Amino acid sequence: MKIFVFLLLIISCNKGDGPIDANLNSAYQITKNISYNGVSVDVIIDKPDNNELDVLIVFHGTVRRDSLIFQAAHNVLERFKNIIDRKDLMIISVAYPEENLLFGDNIQYCEAALLWVKNNAYSALGITVNKIFLAGHSQGGYLVTRLNTMHQTDGVIANAPGPLNLVFRCQLEENGQIPNEMECTLLYNEYGSTASNPDAYYERSLLNYTEGHKSDILFIQGLQDGPIQMYSWPQFKQKVEDCTNCQSIQFLELPGFGHTALFQSQEARIEFNNFINRI
Repeated sequence: MKIFVFLLLIISCNKGDGPIDANLNSAYQITKNISYNGVSVDVIIDKPDNNELDVLIVFHGTVRRDSLIFQAAHNVLERFKNIIDRKDLMIISVAYPEENLLFGDNIQYCEAALLWVKNNAYSALGITVNKIFLAGHSQGGYLVTRLNTMHQTDGVIANAPGPLNLVFRCQLEENGQIPNEMECTLLYNEYGSTASNPDAYYERSLLNYTEGHKSDILFIQGLQDGPIQMYSWPQFKQKVEDCTNCQSIQFLELPGFGHTALFQSQEARIEFNNFINRI
């Protein structure tokens, strides 16, 4: 709680979708509630000097309680900021909700943030947006992968995206092999068991989003990740590689690294920066 309050104190707030000073050319960091097509979400905006910029939109991993999403959004912003070589990239971290939502339903908030940056950033911030990149970690990687099947950007990076297979994961919970978590509990209450209704679980799994990728995408996966992730990783990778209607797909697999490989591996950092600087 102290950390959360501290973050709120150090980050300037701008609630509402109205413009800030469009003549402000200097760097700043603010929180802002943005809205697109009637869907509102809070974001943290970290702007460097200059008003004509490329933008990296980032998405945090699972925290489950919405009281923690600002802290998660700030943490993932700092993580990405620390691995970026460039100093001229504006980062927007999306504090998407999770609590009491069926897994995957928060994609609407993430889509709203992307479309707001595409269409409203100039009027709201006085920023001319050049390129837009998406990057996400864990559930954030799941969300940017799904967004890449919906909208074109200048590139997407997904680190340890998941859950890959909700049928497998939730079945383990139903069988008492792993502790129950919010995601599978809500799905069970809505759809019944994985045995009685596997399609409903599969439709929300990342294995169901392996085609139609509209932009180049880089997947980063530490091969020492958890057993649930690694059980379905080979199948996910193969399905994406078999895609016939996708843009360029890259995989970076890192032996000796776990779930946070992108933020720990020097090789991953180099590939990440090469990817966003390639054009």
